[in-house]
Amino acid sequence: MFEHTLFTKTCSNGTVLIVGLYVDDLIITGDNEDLMVQFKEAMIKKFDMTDLGKMSFFLGIEVTQGRNGIFIRRFGMFDCNLVGTPMTTGVKINKDSKGVEVNETQYKQIVGSLMYLTNTRPDIMHATCLISRYMSRPTELHLQAAKRILRYLKGSMNMRILYQRNSIKEELKAYTDSDYVGDYDDKKSTSGYVFVLNGGAILWGSKKQPIVTLSTTEAEYVATTACVCQLIWMKRILKTLKYEDRDCTEIRCDNSSTIKLSKNPVFHGRCKHIEVRYHFLRNLVKEGVILLSYCRSEDQMADIMTKALKMEVFHKQVRALGIHDHDEVMLNIIHDQH
Repeated sequence: MFEHTLFTKTCSNGTVLIVGLYVDDLIITGDNEDLMVQFKEAMIKKFDMTDLGKMSFFLGIEVTQGRNGIFIRRFGMFDCNLVGTPMTTGVKINKDSKGVEVNETQYKQIVGSLMYLTNTRPDIMHATCLISRYMSRPTELHLQAAKRILRYLKGSMNMRILYQRNSIKEELKAYTDSDYVGDYDDKKSTSGYVFVLNGGAILWGSKKQPIVTLSTTEAEYVATTACVCQLIWMKRILKTLKYEDRDCTEIRCDNSSTIKLSKNPVFHGRCKHIEVRYHFLRNLVKEGVILLSYCRSEDQMADIMTKALKMEVFHKQVRALGIHDHDEVMLNIIHDQH
């Protein structure tokens, strides 16, 4: 059991029933409709339950299902002007110890709502995680940054992740990145990762690293290790769901020195101080569980998890994550059908 809210049943003929549970809410899916009907009938006999039919809303997340794929989203309406990105490029956010304090409760409510929204909007993940670092004493600087995210969301409320139904099975793709000394207060870097499957992001993260790194290579190495830990968990979940992937998964990194360090234990003697637990990465590379490969910075999808990007680069990254305008996609589908 790799996820305590996920249950699966595999029948002798290979069909699978998948059940997701959260308190008293259930999601049921699988590749055999009769098996799903049997499960629902058995549950209704045992418990006081209501069959709501095809999923359209779950835990505040709206789901639109169509012939070509599934959209998911969650958004709120805010009365504000529009902006094209959730963060301004080049703006430095810090503790702002001399700044004017704002209402702490209101700030926490905004951050809390945005954190929940990151479940379906990876494009605001980095900006939201950044402002969440300053909830103990928020100032006007922090509130301005939070409001910019809301302004960005107002202009992109129709954006959703599209998971496409392809005839050709796509392999899991992983990307990892870091900034170096991105936190101006404690000089720690930020780790970011994105996993993509069937044209849409399925797992993403942006988190400040627990240690102070002494070089870009070390920061990338720590970020890649965090990515690999998530990858192992994700591969186990996919295997539970009967999605068989390659034994060796490729992780794309835009730092060639990190790739060399993962393969050669004597490379960069100055990195000998790195904690032993981060060399877990090197062991997995040696065992062939993962393959670290180089990608150009402009093709690094995890960039959006570690830094504020320019407008054109940001929107290129958003499209790569599988986030599309719902109305535009539906119009294209109707056009193609005719």
